[in-house]
Amino acid sequence: MRFSAVAALLAATCSSAATGSVQKRDLATSEPHYPSPWMNPQASGWEDAYEKARAFVSQLTLMEKVNLTTGVGWEGEQCVGQVGSIPRLGLRSLCMQDSPLGVRFGDYVSAFSSGQTVAATFDRSLMYQRGKAMGEEHKGKGVNVVLGPVAGPLGRTPTGGRGWEGFSPDPYLTGVGMSETIKGIQDAGVIACAKHYIGNEQEHFRQVGESQDRGYNISETLSSNIDDKTMHELYLWPFVDAVRAGVGSVMCAYTQVNNSYSCQNSKTLNGLLKGELGFQGFVMSDWQAQHSGAASAMAGMDMSMPGDTVFNSGLSYWGTNLTVAILNGTVPEYRMDDMAMRIMAAFFKVGMTLDQPPINFDSWTSDTYGPLHAAVGQDYQQVNWHVDVQDDHGDLIREIGGASTVLLKNNGALPLSKPKFLAVVGEDAGPNPLGPNGCADRGCDAGTLAMGWGSGTTTFPYLVTPIDALNLQAIEDHTRIEAIFNNTASDTIESLVKQQDATALVFVNADSGEGYIDVDGNEGDRKNLTLWGNGDELIKSVSSLCNNTIVIIHSVGPTIVTDWYDSENVTAILWAGLPGQESGRSIVDVLYGRVNPAARTPFTWAADPSDYGTDVLYKPNNGNGAPQQDYTEGVFIDYRALDSRNITPIFEFGFGLSYTTFEYANLNVEKSNAGEYQPTTGESDEAPTFGNFSDSLADYVFPADSFPHIWQYIYPYVNTSSSLEEASADPDYGQTAEEFLPPGAVDSSPRPLEPAGPSLTAQPGGNELLFDTMYTITADVTNTGKIVGEEVPQLYVSLGGPDDPPVVLRGFDRMRIDPGQTTQFRAILTRRDLSNWDVTLQNWLVSEASKTVYVGPSSRKLPLSAQLR
Repeated sequence: MRFSAVAALLAATCSSAATGSVQKRDLATSEPHYPSPWMNPQASGWEDAYEKARAFVSQLTLMEKVNLTTGVGWEGEQCVGQVGSIPRLGLRSLCMQDSPLGVRFGDYVSAFSSGQTVAATFDRSLMYQRGKAMGEEHKGKGVNVVLGPVAGPLGRTPTGGRGWEGFSPDPYLTGVGMSETIKGIQDAGVIACAKHYIGNEQEHFRQVGESQDRGYNISETLSSNIDDKTMHELYLWPFVDAVRAGVGSVMCAYTQVNNSYSCQNSKTLNGLLKGELGFQGFVMSDWQAQHSGAASAMAGMDMSMPGDTVFNSGLSYWGTNLTVAILNGTVPEYRMDDMAMRIMAAFFKVGMTLDQPPINFDSWTSDTYGPLHAAVGQDYQQVNWHVDVQDDHGDLIREIGGASTVLLKNNGALPLSKPKFLAVVGEDAGPNPLGPNGCADRGCDAGTLAMGWGSGTTTFPYLVTPIDALNLQAIEDHTRIEAIFNNTASDTIESLVKQQDATALVFVNADSGEGYIDVDGNEGDRKNLTLWGNGDELIKSVSSLCNNTIVIIHSVGPTIVTDWYDSENVTAILWAGLPGQESGRSIVDVLYGRVNPAARTPFTWAADPSDYGTDVLYKPNNGNGAPQQDYTEGVFIDYRALDSRNITPIFEFGFGLSYTTFEYANLNVEKSNAGEYQPTTGESDEAPTFGNFSDSLADYVFPADSFPHIWQYIYPYVNTSSSLEEASADPDYGQTAEEFLPPGAVDSSPRPLEPAGPSLTAQPGGNELLFDTMYTITADVTNTGKIVGEEVPQLYVSLGGPDDPPVVLRGFDRMRIDPGQTTQFRAILTRRDLSNWDVTLQNWLVSEASKTVYVGPSSRKLPLSAQLR
């Protein structure tokens, strides 16, 4: 590409991004927020990392900085995303790799339980251990950045395709899941990436090309239109916990927020994430979520993934374009230095050093040898070393599978004890005929469901199906067992389950995943909330014939169980989520009582889909423009929605049974001596720069005599030595930076700190006074049964305002209690837990409304309460 053409492309893309299009003017808008806040080396927990980053970045040339921030292109090297290397200083290319439940495309790796599944444990320790184990496996494969965990989607609608990758539609539970997972991943020595920021709540219309391929006539991606209060109190909440946990990177999403693309949305990136939360890591784009050059840089994006504008195009908004933008002054030098500093600070914060081990796997082939540059089939060499990184993680996965299985109903049928005859029914009990990895990115629903589909998946090293584990148990118990893995074999199923002494185990599922895969018309998002494979009719048929029918559900979220859950012949129901590779052994542990269930459902099971009050937008609603998804429900999603309208669910959020019983007593509230809340004041330092680059365009020409040019590979070099003055004569390049970019975008002077944000020396995550302890809550929990069990007491708060949900989760614990023993539950309430976002003050405020705390085993069973004074 000629230099002048590069400049024209950059100018055109940035100009349209900065000014917006005519059709957007009457729609929701996102206010501008400039300049992009620069890094703060004084931030608590980041001091040493920034000292090392400064020592490294101050040595870099401009091209090396551009290399560090720009991906090399789709299938450019071994990982799903890599930036350019800096061989002069010994830094190999940084490797970004999916997924939030294991190393995607790797061999000899583990397939962990989903985020939603581990959330059901309500166990902080297991959340941390899972994160640590996943981090260790990525580290062992040579990965630098783990593309997870997930808080977007949060779970606005139960039919959303990727809710299972995250944790829960409750922001507090998701926040804990994010925090513990990030700590685990980064304690293993790799960078976590909190995604997809923000309002990324459905798969339909997330990308234009993907939507057009399905016949939808849209020209821009969906806009999630979210008001200020809802943003702060719901969708931003778990990202606050991620930032406080020290997360090194955040991924901006495909979708728009208030009609501004997530990866160039200055309000959400500059204003909220880097300003109000004081985030000190780097923002990377989702793959092809970047839509501009200078505009995305000035709006707060720090790394372009995978680097090319469209997969395998060889074109980039950054790379050469970013080099040009720095040289001609469109993007100020301090912004370039800030990008590089943020990336390297995250790198050093998790303990990485410049002598990183090599990447020892390849995302594009399972063969030992193949092209290093798969996009063009170039540089054939060894690309896979088949390193086994599993360690003993299978034991942890089995433990999480048992600890996350929710007992929704039990009429004395469980636990099983040497049953005489087991009739196992359902495709979900058996194997996929093509093998556990037989469908690319798990893009089918065949056999037992242990993970959803899409980029959030990994490769099964093995998959223990329910029938595998049940057969082994039957051999040990001398139990007769027969299984039918065809949901439509009605006559055969009937003849089996109506036999004398039969205990019927019916395995059913419901699947979903990422939008680029369509399974039976489910375009990522589920079409409805019914069970797949005619599962509801299967349950009704079996239970009409067998008076001891036990239902096991593997699913990506809630399903509608209204027609059969209360049948007297359905004697037990278990939700086993997406348990990963140890699925069968985990469920058998619970069925036979080796694990006493204590898990809680991390979402609500409503009686009717309309009870949720939200749904996926399945059809475009704005002509051929960006579909508009208005979040008119505000903070009222999942249990908050049903509670506010006094709708009775089938199984409420936080519900789960045990094989023993518990009682609650002696609630005590102790008030702390926290001082008054004060807005943060003061200023940042001036934006730092390091210089160290030449103004001569000739120094940036591709060095053809040094190494061969690889087609489609993204470089920082230019292909001409024409003068910048000549390039600027292009009509599309006639504006100065001040005219071209929004007001204040290039201002490098000290900036006022955000009142709701951290001080210069505080821990990132918001005003440090928000995390003061206001109250300590204790209660006694007694095991009144005959066997040892674990209980999950939950703390809820009524904030008391007319626009508040009746209760919101604000604490929990998972406690082992022996028969007859009493254990004290303890939780703290911070100022943040009791605050609302004031849209006028633009800060958090504890309202004058009367506030009440509740403690109990679920959101609808809260026997203990007290007013806060």
